[in-house]
Amino acid sequence: MKNYDRLVNPASTLGFLMTFLDVQRTRVRDERGASAVEWVLIAAALVLIVGAVVAVLRDAIEGRAEDVGNQIR
Repeated sequence: MKNYDRLVNPASTLGFLMTFLDVQRTRVRDERGASAVEWVLIAAALVLIVGAVVAVLRDAIEGRAEDVGNQIR
């Protein structure tokens, strides 16, 4: 165990590299989570936009259908 403690000691070159790589690995994991959150926000924005477009078009289509129905009678 003493050899491992000496290797992981941040004062040694190998210890510094191991600590540096561990920090980088943790940062990459954090960025993956942030990227997932960004995609969720983009998807939510698209859902809202599509919902708004559908609501506007639905009202227009219902109005036209009502006009056609009234002309048929």
